[in-house]
Amino acid sequence: MASTTGAFIAGGLAACGAVTVTHSFETVKIRLQLQGELQSKQNAPRLYKGVAHGLTTVFRNEGMRGLLRGLNCAYLYQMGLNGCRLGFYEPMRSTLTPLLYSNSTVQSVPVNLFSGAVSGAIGAVVGSPLFLVKTRLQSYSPSLPVGTQHKYRNAWDGLKQIYTAEGVRGLYRGIGPAIVRTSFGSSVQLPTYFLAKRQLVKHFGMQDGIPLHLASSAASGFTVCVFMHPPDTIMSRMYNQSGNLYKGPIDCLMRTMKTEGVLAIYKGFGAHLTRIWPHTILTLSFAEQTNRLMRKIEARLK
Repeated sequence: MASTTGAFIAGGLAACGAVTVTHSFETVKIRLQLQGELQSKQNAPRLYKGVAHGLTTVFRNEGMRGLLRGLNCAYLYQMGLNGCRLGFYEPMRSTLTPLLYSNSTVQSVPVNLFSGAVSGAIGAVVGSPLFLVKTRLQSYSPSLPVGTQHKYRNAWDGLKQIYTAEGVRGLYRGIGPAIVRTSFGSSVQLPTYFLAKRQLVKHFGMQDGIPLHLASSAASGFTVCVFMHPPDTIMSRMYNQSGNLYKGPIDCLMRTMKTEGVLAIYKGFGAHLTRIWPHTILTLSFAEQTNRLMRKIEARLK
């Protein structure tokens, strides 16, 4: 493992590589989550009818610019979020394990889950303002709008407008569900990835390499999506609101389920899975390579 700084850079670069491929699916996911907000199923218009329809509809009306709206902001967000998540996980886990166990090599599920959740929470706090702007950039559509619309020229313009109107508090709107969302995802992502990796080596004799990284990442990605999607839906709505449509994440959750049905918190799950699967596979696979690169760089600098 590279140093904490090296792992932070490696994790951020890996996530930037992944988000380049998966950003368009994230755009569709956000619009599906906001579609029919606080409307009954009978009254809610369905401008986007699924992943494939969403992709083709956005492309037909807005071109690639619409699908990739907010990508520059996503790069900055990924550096902050995944730099923390992937960079702090292993140092935290390797520090806590010998404090609680006599054998420092033991793989403790509680320690792994805790390390993942805390590193994810740190990343959520660091990246929250950028995710707020990214969500609003991606939800904006001049032709087929869903949810509240915010017109920003770019990430900096978005941050500036929010800070001018609402101050620092506005930049951290929705930080609660963001921490829950990222903690849920992080607590299962890396532990599931390393568990799958060990089991595949042990039971199927797979050797360390790209096929093992891909298989382990696929298992991790599905698990992350199942646990992370409900708070992700709440976070998207909290971030995209103007004023105080919701009093807080609990109010958002209860009103969403009451008005739109219990399964409304899984709106856009297909798009999320379509996005998170390749994103997790690419991020964790790239992370293996970027960590190796950082170790080599650090070794030369010593």
